Amino acid sequence: MNGEVFNANPTIYTKSKRSLRKSPFETGQSLWVDDIEQQDWSDTSDAEPIDQDEVFDLIRSIADPEHPNSLEELRVVSPEQIDVGNNVITVEFTPTVPHCGMSTLIGLSIRVRLMRCLPPRFKVDIRVKPGSHQSELAVNKQLNDKERVAAALENQALVETLEKCLATAGSQE
Repeated sequence: MNGEVFNANPTIYTKSKRSLRKSPFETGQSLWVDDIEQQDWSDTSDAEPIDQDEVFDLIRSIADPEHPNSLEELRVVSPEQIDVGNNVITVEFTPTVPHCGMSTLIGLSIRVRLMRCLPPRFKVDIRVKPGSHQSELAVNKQLNDKERVAAALENQALVETLEKCLATAGSQE
């Protein structure tokens, strides 16, 4: 964005093993929308449950906006920081430094990735880990305010940066 690097030398961690889940294709289920009955998301009694590992698999490979590493490699996100309740998913993330200026962009990347991948029945709550950022309350307010998120997604330069972060999301490396 502005060229300033907030953490020039982040600690890089090894990736954890990927989930052993199989995609619908690998289990023999149809990938064609026409072959699947239309879901009524207002009735969640027979909706497929989701767990923290599945959510983590969706966000683990999002690229950090400052470094050529994933959020998992920088320990910005982990399965332990994800809570899945009754159609509510809370993701807590840890910036690499307390003054990280990219925290809002990282949180927005997580939100957009989950909005694109999860059924609309889920409410997603994105939060900075308590005590990990000097502007924790302001970042949390920005990330969970629908109007602010919508306004951010109208900014073309921000969307281009966001798309770069999400380009690696879902990669199997």
